[in-house]
Amino acid sequence: MNSSKKAYIFAGLAVLFWSTVATSFKLALREYDFIQLIFYASAVTVVLLFFVLLFQKKTNLIFKQTRRQWSYSLLMGAFNPLLYYLVLFKAYSLLPAQVAQPLNMIWPITLALLSVPMLKQKISWISFFALIISFGGVFFISSQGGLEGFKNTNLLGVALAVGSSVLWSLYWIFNVRDRRDEVIKLFLNFAIGLVFLFPVVALFSSFKISWGLGFWAVIYSGIFEVGITYVLWLKAMNLTSTNAKIGNLVFFAPFLSLVFIRLILKETIYVTTFIGLIFIIAGVLVQQLDQRK
Repeated sequence: MNSSKKAYIFAGLAVLFWSTVATSFKLALREYDFIQLIFYASAVTVVLLFFVLLFQKKTNLIFKQTRRQWSYSLLMGAFNPLLYYLVLFKAYSLLPAQVAQPLNMIWPITLALLSVPMLKQKISWISFFALIISFGGVFFISSQGGLEGFKNTNLLGVALAVGSSVLWSLYWIFNVRDRRDEVIKLFLNFAIGLVFLFPVVALFSSFKISWGLGFWAVIYSGIFEVGITYVLWLKAMNLTSTNAKIGNLVFFAPFLSLVFIRLILKETIYVTTFIGLIFIIAGVLVQQLDQRK
């Protein structure tokens, strides 16, 4: 099997796993609060990434970090998992999965806007047009079936879901400046973030564990939201010579996610959810055209 086919297999598996995590989040939130979910899921991710480093024979790199690199990991651990996932999971606790998951998809648009002041990049009229398209999608998704649906929409949840895309964009901007091994960076971020999460759980939640379906949903989330799925995606990126084609596969994830949300969570999928999702992805694709230009 050639490298191109392997790349598509790894990328396809990553997209499949990512499309299931919105469902696993909601299942976990039936038995755990959003703080417990990120704490236990992060713990699973740390253990998994440590074994990945063992397999890759990179554990020695953990102890070869400079003081500046440790400082950077402290900052990034505060961003992700601590701040980003606390905001994201709180949004999931307030919104239906079909609303929270697509709203988080606008991060490429927020990234383009934040790149203006932070990376000194220029923004064109195409990017503004892409922004309008994507936020039109936010409007449709938030309507939950029509204008009457706004009465049932938790505006705080919508604000948090959109805000999580801003946090992820900031994390990406900071992370791209860090030239260390990707798995090492991710492991240190989550290990340090887990330390940060201890007092948060102690002060605002509890360390209790429920052994029902939610427990397995937490384990699943820790493995497939970041852990092994991220490694599969990196593997696909390293094997392919056409990153754009592989990268576009990720747009299948939110649509496939709606299938799992309907079959497992039994949510009624609104037509406006599909329309809004199409608007958001269209905006992202328009933004990519601007980047290629």
